[in-house]
Amino acid sequence: MEIVKITLIIIQYILYIYFASATVYIFVYAVAGLFYRQKQVEKVSKYRKFAVLIPGYKEDAVIVHVAKEALNQDYPKDKYEVIVIADSFKEETLEALRKLPIRVVVVVFEVSKKSKALNKCMEVIGDDYDVAFVLDADNVMKPDVLTKINAAFDRGFTAVQGHRTAKNLNANFAILDAISEEINNHIFRKGHRVLGISSALIGSGMGLDYRLFKTTMATVDSVGEDKEVELKIIRQGHTIEYVHDAIIFDEKTQKSDVFVNQRRRWIAAQLDYFRTHFWDGVVQLFTKGNFDYFDKVLQMVQPPRILLTGILFLILVLELVTCNLWRDVMHEWIKPAPVAWLVLFAGTVLALLFSVPRKFYNRATLKALLSLPYGFVLMLVSLFKVKGATKKFIHTEHSHVDDIKHN
Repeated sequence: MEIVKITLIIIQYILYIYFASATVYIFVYAVAGLFYRQKQVEKVSKYRKFAVLIPGYKEDAVIVHVAKEALNQDYPKDKYEVIVIADSFKEETLEALRKLPIRVVVVVFEVSKKSKALNKCMEVIGDDYDVAFVLDADNVMKPDVLTKINAAFDRGFTAVQGHRTAKNLNANFAILDAISEEINNHIFRKGHRVLGISSALIGSGMGLDYRLFKTTMATVDSVGEDKEVELKIIRQGHTIEYVHDAIIFDEKTQKSDVFVNQRRRWIAAQLDYFRTHFWDGVVQLFTKGNFDYFDKVLQMVQPPRILLTGILFLILVLELVTCNLWRDVMHEWIKPAPVAWLVLFAGTVLALLFSVPRKFYNRATLKALLSLPYGFVLMLVSLFKVKGATKKFIHTEHSHVDDIKHN
């Protein structure tokens, strides 16, 4: 019995250390994010030529609208080209795209992947570009995005992430998805840049030095290409900038099954990259002082915020109930004490409150929060479905094309 008790206590402390490190991680960066200030550049030394790459798989419902919107930049017209990478599009969609002043690159694969589409496209279009700017097939930019990204390159950066934000808030899950994205923007982008650490890439709304992106992408063949590119360029010593006022609108999921598929893919990719890069991150930290790379590796094992909050709440409730009902027996078995778990739960909640933009403090958000328990369950479901998620392409269908007011 004594061995069982010791084993149980050790497991509890291991769990506590893991969740404590996750809480401290997001709390530190959430506080740092409060001090973020957007850097402004009044005049740039040059206008770089952008290849605006828009890969899409069966995105017939939205791609023409997105391509038209991408042409509405206030950037010099001869300094950017919109390139749609069309995978499995209908012929009528291709015809509509070819009527626009854009380039259409048709690709065909036995197994479709975004990384394959980008690599094939860059083989076709050549190297007459300074910056590769990647959009998803549902993304709509504000007219000044390329101008602001170019200004960041003028400050010496070779990789820049724009501010991806919600295009639609028309369902509870869309609101929760939008809040989750803004929390990530605050912690993993604003907070990191305040402390001099690279912003995280998202996979769209991001600009990279064209040659750096092309050579790096040539080594990538995964469904989590953004994270693999992020890890590889940071390992090389590049710092990723974040431009909060370069707004890219992104469609948020409205359906629970899509929510599960997205999270399944993201969690699987992160765990895979943590497994393959952890020891390299440790070596890079101690031999080259590359804390930026080590931090990104640690970021891969961070639990999703909804899971972290939900699990801490459940553990806290379970300990309180257990210790109160069987106080005389369980006080030797339950370690750490409930107050220790309360500290973690409170710290996590505070970090999230610091990170949520004020515009979400409204009645619609309150209503959406009622769906959080269901969202927590779906996240747990995602954990049990991660096997194989990095081996195949999981398509997220998009359909929202409502006009966006650019103000």
